[in-house]
Amino acid sequence: MTPSPESVTTMLYQHDDNGALLRTDLPFPRRSGKVRDVYDLGDNLLIVSTDRISAFDFILPSGIPDKGRILTQTSAFWFDHLDVRHHLLSTEVPEALSAQFDTEPLVGRVMVTEKASVIPFECVVRGYLEGSGLIEYQQTGEICGNRLPPGLKQCDRLPEAIFTPATKAEEGDHDENVSIGRMIADLGSDLALGLRKRSLDIYRKACQYAESRGILIADTKFEFGKVGDEVVLIDEVLTPDSSRFWAADDYQPGQAQPSFDKQFVREWLSTCGWDKKSDPPALPPEIIQRTKAKYEEAKKRLTQSEPTL
Repeated sequence: MTPSPESVTTMLYQHDDNGALLRTDLPFPRRSGKVRDVYDLGDNLLIVSTDRISAFDFILPSGIPDKGRILTQTSAFWFDHLDVRHHLLSTEVPEALSAQFDTEPLVGRVMVTEKASVIPFECVVRGYLEGSGLIEYQQTGEICGNRLPPGLKQCDRLPEAIFTPATKAEEGDHDENVSIGRMIADLGSDLALGLRKRSLDIYRKACQYAESRGILIADTKFEFGKVGDEVVLIDEVLTPDSSRFWAADDYQPGQAQPSFDKQFVREWLSTCGWDKKSDPPALPPEIIQRTKAKYEEAKKRLTQSEPTL
């Protein structure tokens, strides 16, 4: 018996009860991360941003509807806006795929990219004191070998942006913050120092633009790869998943800042009674909607576009 188009679509795409796309299963070689399903199309890659959301190193059973489209469209904006060599070729679903099966669930959430050999470091840039950087500073007075002035408060703006690389963790493990010396030892001086300069340059340019749109980029991470001998910016870039975005008009150092990311999800998980060891619970509809609204607001402010339909 030939399967119906509806059953084929169900096999290719898994949604939750809120309509969030949790998984794709296209007929190509695939590897999956916490959010993205990456398919090998032969000459290029197809990167699908699902609506999965993770917290405390767990992928949650509930997704955030249209989150993948928001991330893809935000990344596409930055790839176009930044004057930097990158891997993005197109955000259109390839016609060859549309001729084979229903690709409507993929619209707005795919990137067709060049294949690149991934450089195994997260290139993290921090302009403000928060997160793991704050913890390390309070313990040592520095972050990843960058000595900072004494007396800085939570979320203070740093005298200048600093580069704090991290090793890319295996799935399920934490990334490890390291010094530029470790990066130089692994990659060589030219590549490591070149990545530091590229990352700081991109961050400064992005901050200048974002602040004009009412957003402070507290910190962010970039990933790079090589196409032949050429270093290119890959993965996502300057999204609420890879960055800490704060509203400029609400900024008050000395305390945690409201942010355009999964803050509501983390807060709810921390107060709902979950032990952060067993399988995580489903998210309430209110937390899902508030989280989606924050992602939408960040995209709208940065791209000056209307919410994702």
